[in-house]
Amino acid sequence: MANPKSSTTRAGGAGPKKRSRKGNGVADFPAEELMVYYKEMLLIRRFEEKAGQMYGMGLIGGFCHLYIGQEAVVVGMQAALTDKDTVITSYRDHGHMLACGMDPKGVMAELTGRRGGYSKGKGGSMHMFSREKGFYGGHGIVGAQVPLGTGIAFAHRYLDEPAVCLTYLGDGAINQGQVYEAFNMASLWQLPVVYVIENNKYGMGTSAERASARSTELYQRGQAYGIPGQQIDGMDILAVKAAGEKAVAQARSGKGPYILEAMTYRYRGHSMSDPAKYRSKEEVQKVRQEYDPIDQLRSAMLSAEIVDEARLKEIDRAVKAKVSEAAEFAQESPEPDPSELYTDVFVTA
Repeated sequence: MANPKSSTTRAGGAGPKKRSRKGNGVADFPAEELMVYYKEMLLIRRFEEKAGQMYGMGLIGGFCHLYIGQEAVVVGMQAALTDKDTVITSYRDHGHMLACGMDPKGVMAELTGRRGGYSKGKGGSMHMFSREKGFYGGHGIVGAQVPLGTGIAFAHRYLDEPAVCLTYLGDGAINQGQVYEAFNMASLWQLPVVYVIENNKYGMGTSAERASARSTELYQRGQAYGIPGQQIDGMDILAVKAAGEKAVAQARSGKGPYILEAMTYRYRGHSMSDPAKYRSKEEVQKVRQEYDPIDQLRSAMLSAEIVDEARLKEIDRAVKAKVSEAAEFAQESPEPDPSELYTDVFVTA
């Protein structure tokens, strides 16, 4: 039981817990809603797999951080938002873009540095934005997006907008000083911001246990500022959605910020250049087999007879076709004109 004097609660434990696949709570959700979540997670998975292939072919340059394994976090959280809400995150951001409704063509074109990309081919993997979709970017500086997200929440409050800023960060960013400056201001001014810590257990190649001096229960890090928090199973999309709705509702009601620590896992290395020798193949395989967010939802829907294998195969074919179309668009899109080096640099009155 949580300490009644503490502002934090815990739901989940130190990591994803295996549960019975039969049912898995899906009976409480409309079939159409579950299918939307499944398709969105599958789109992110197939998109990232294609991005990895294109990186290997030399079509994507620079850094490329894949989101494979963490799909339930962003899709579940996005399901708790409205069109007026905003999102900001770090460099492992392709999944967040797709969950926000950004066009896979524009995202892939940006990854390949082409003119048809969301940042005109100038931002690449880590720096693209869409004000139309309320996505204020992936950011390459570790932890830098946290004060920016807090600032967006301040703008919502200042302009009297009924909106919440969802601000993502990783377990590797939680020890940055600017994070706690942002926590203090968000609590002081009761800003409408939800901080989502995507704890995939490794900050680059360092485990969370080796990076934290005391507790690794990161959802408690806002306790000194009076920010409530909760730890959740980030591999279960329905658990993420439920916790997301609670956190967003608090922030939207004027009660101030909230912290969610989603226990998740990335299957690939920190980036495409990371061989990930700091963890065993057995560890990765165990998570894939027992906790995969897409497989868990898929198995639960099959058990509940919400969908059959034939329909699932049809969905997979459609998603793969959509991703292939995005890859073709990216490769056919021209490179930016050299004059673009001088645009979008300064704001003119």
